[in-house]
Amino acid sequence: METRRWRDYNWPLLLCVAVLLIIGVLALYSATLTAVAVNGAPLRTIFPRQIVYIIIGLGVMLLMTIFDYRLLSSLARPIYIGMIGLLAAVLVIGQVSEGAQSWIAFGERTFQPSEAGKLVLVVALAAYWGRYEDRRDSWPVQLGGLLIASAPMLLVLLQPDLGSAIVYGMIWLVMAWGAGVRWQQLLLLAVLALPAGYVAWELVLDDYQRVRLLTFYYLLVDPSKVDFNAGYNVIQALSAISAGGWVGAGLTHGLFSQGNYVPVQHTDFIFAVVGEELGFLGALVLITFEGLLLWQSLTVAGRSRDLFGRLLALGVFAIIFTHVLINIGMNLSVLPVTGLPLPFISAGGSFMITILAGVGLLQSVALRRKRLAF
Repeated sequence: METRRWRDYNWPLLLCVAVLLIIGVLALYSATLTAVAVNGAPLRTIFPRQIVYIIIGLGVMLLMTIFDYRLLSSLARPIYIGMIGLLAAVLVIGQVSEGAQSWIAFGERTFQPSEAGKLVLVVALAAYWGRYEDRRDSWPVQLGGLLIASAPMLLVLLQPDLGSAIVYGMIWLVMAWGAGVRWQQLLLLAVLALPAGYVAWELVLDDYQRVRLLTFYYLLVDPSKVDFNAGYNVIQALSAISAGGWVGAGLTHGLFSQGNYVPVQHTDFIFAVVGEELGFLGALVLITFEGLLLWQSLTVAGRSRDLFGRLLALGVFAIIFTHVLINIGMNLSVLPVTGLPLPFISAGGSFMITILAGVGLLQSVALRRKRLAF
């Protein structure tokens, strides 16, 4: 009888998650201690809610660890269709916040389907390529995988949520590479994507999103052309990080963090809080453990017993990698601001639960990499 072998549990992966959650709790406590929203409402209530989300997320992570990931293959189609339905419903009944219609309200709480949709897309693509394992690098199969990813990506882009759409695209790219896509196929698809990008720029993106991208461009080529109001978020984040020095001002003692100078510092710009109050060394610890977690994700993928498990692990890797890269990159002004949270650190229930569920999926693959009988 096939059973789980708990000594195959990935303990380094769990350690990374624990350290990052501790850093996240400390950073969020400080980021919301004195901060207020645009309307002047205090953000202190975010912290206790986030503790609840972490507890729920850890419970989901445990359930996903115990759950046999192979059973997801047969469930991929219905949950994918359900995700498409939810993303479409958001465009009709969703709530608008921070310029995007991305949330569905349930009483006083809201749910962001695009976050859970990232993990659903991973399952759908893994099941699809696993079904066509013998010819997964053929043009029809690769185009089919692209269509599977394009439908939710387009719906998310229409919200418009450029950051999440980029994550969906990266999920497809990483998993397609893992499934054996040829570089010639990628090159041709990149050429075909150029007109789609132009259409998205002209017809889909809102004005504020175009301004963000143009601001990033001018910060690189000619900072004198940057409008102060358009670049305010990035300027304040860089100032906070620079003020931190080597060891930081100390938790809850950052001038920028506690003075409400950094906008949305509990989500998009929480790395600036870490940089100011914990300094370069604190930020380095955060980046190191995010990197170790990504390394362990690839380790799980490399040791997987089947293509389905390997692609699941690569998909979770793609989600975490893209969020870490873009969030820290936009805080350091080396990437444009797209509103992606930092995994295990930023506030947000939908993403926290989703990312912990993804870790549970990694552990499920790790536990079942061997066939054992007791």
